[in-house]
Amino acid sequence: MTLLKVRHLHIMGKQNHIIKGLSFDVREGEWLALVGQSGSGKSLTAMAIGRLLAPNLEAQGEIWYEGKNVLTLSEPAIRKLRGKRIAYIFQDYQSSFTPFLTIGQHFEEYQRTHLDLSKQARRIQAVDALVSVGLDGDIYSRYPFQLSGGQLQRVSISLALLLKPDLLIADEPTTALDSVSSFKILELLSGLQAVTGCAILFITHDLRHVRKYADRIGVMKDGVMIESGDKNQVLNHPEHPYTDRLIHASPSLRKSAIKREGALGCVY
Repeated sequence: MTLLKVRHLHIMGKQNHIIKGLSFDVREGEWLALVGQSGSGKSLTAMAIGRLLAPNLEAQGEIWYEGKNVLTLSEPAIRKLRGKRIAYIFQDYQSSFTPFLTIGQHFEEYQRTHLDLSKQARRIQAVDALVSVGLDGDIYSRYPFQLSGGQLQRVSISLALLLKPDLLIADEPTTALDSVSSFKILELLSGLQAVTGCAILFITHDLRHVRKYADRIGVMKDGVMIESGDKNQVLNHPEHPYTDRLIHASPSLRKSAIKREGALGCVY
């Protein structure tokens, strides 16, 4: 069943037209990856879904969630939706934390905004959330600068999943991490998705992660969706030359493509 529908989305600045009539669906419980080179419009699309675009950008079109066009909701309505039903994990996760507030105070602010719980219940829930992503409960009392990058990213994931959102938007969540930490974070996301049943809109340029975790792929170029479909179909039998170039630019996937070409007796 379709969870989110994006229809004819346009995003414009004062002098440029960035996203040009973009349409796609996110289905319940699936992992959908948006891929493409930097500047293709992936992150702006993700920001538009939660009405987080910068003031100098304008979104037009339709983004349907639970029968309502997100782009036409009032500010109170979108604030109620964002964080509780649609949650984000950002690439620049460190800027998501206020340095003079403890991790526990971040959880407090988040829960008071969306939940009607006692202080004790909020703390218990926060500590349980930290433990669920492999962190010690005592991190609740620490400050962001006392944590490593991998630990902070785990905290941001625990915050994003705290209220069991229907849709988690992960915008390049592993870019600032080393390969080992990246693997652990994505395995963690995959495991938590299996538990919570949330859908994941995964913004990335790394096709290795797409191959391992995604169910479907949308390939973006210059603000347009040029190809989409099941991950195996797109990665093994790309229809658009740009998609083929992306695959050949990925070392691990290029080997598979070369083997496929040899087996088929053809060259793209």
